[in-house]
Amino acid sequence: MGVKTLEIPMKPLADFCRRNNVQELALFGSAATSAFGPESDIDLLVTFRPEARVGFLTLARMQHELEELFGRKVDLVPKGGLKPLIRDSVLASARVLYAA
Repeated sequence: MGVKTLEIPMKPLADFCRRNNVQELALFGSAATSAFGPESDIDLLVTFRPEARVGFLTLARMQHELEELFGRKVDLVPKGGLKPLIRDSVLASARVLYAA
């Protein structure tokens, strides 16, 4: 299982989510499968709390912080920003890492 090959720093990740008004953070893509390898990036699906106001700069800062936390490239994708063509498959394969 791909998730077992990825070291997930759960406590720092939970702290990050609380600080950034994250309601749910889920892993998807190759990092959630056996296709995950040393050169793979980490795809994360984020849902924010209803009261959160998140713009492009905030997302960029969060993505950078997650890259430092995981030690590799991260793609942070807001759940509402999923393209309709891939939405169902992403949601079906996503593995929740944090839920408030």
